[in-house]
Amino acid sequence: MARLLVLVNSVVLLLFGSDMFLVGANRPPAPVNVSVMHLRADSATVSWEVPEGDIIIGFSISQQRQDGHMQRFIREVNTTSRSCVLWDLEEETDYIIQVQSIGLYGESQASKKVHFRTLKKTDRFPSNSSNQDDPTVQGLDKSRHLQTGEMIIIVVVLVMWAAVIALFCRQYDIIKDNDSSNNKEKAKPSSERSTPEHHSGGLLRSKFHPSVPSINIIEV
Repeated sequence: MARLLVLVNSVVLLLFGSDMFLVGANRPPAPVNVSVMHLRADSATVSWEVPEGDIIIGFSISQQRQDGHMQRFIREVNTTSRSCVLWDLEEETDYIIQVQSIGLYGESQASKKVHFRTLKKTDRFPSNSSNQDDPTVQGLDKSRHLQTGEMIIIVVVLVMWAAVIALFCRQYDIIKDNDSSNNKEKAKPSSERSTPEHHSGGLLRSKFHPSVPSINIIEV
């Protein structure tokens, strides 16, 4: 009887161990290139990448303050999103985040820890902006480039509109001057118009001339 119980326990442990091994082997790999961008005083955006070839149905984010207080978990399934916005953060506070991928057979291992610090409400850029290797700075640089490109496009459009308006005004002035000249010609009195002349240079005379009386001389 004792041998039978030992045999049953061995079989159960073997089956349980094999199931755990299969589940662990089918788990997705941990997310990579985790970064934080769009830093604000009360929010930030986390983004990551997932190695190709694995079926991912969701993600899980672990968020906590660096001092160990206020830990929060965010879990979302049935999504292919690779980013998440963190809300209700405290200003000038250090946070630590880790991301996990959710697959068909469970969750992946947690990604590397990423540290970031929220801004002041009066700040525009992070105080550690000199550290170019910081993911938060890289995300902020992308936002700066985007804003610069938008400003260039706006300036180009305004210049084009100004050129079109200037060309229209010029054409309008030309048409207006031509209309004024034509109106002045029509408004001249008939006395100012030139009198027609004869082809020989003299003025045209009347077609009818008075008859010259004839004189008869009678000799005596």
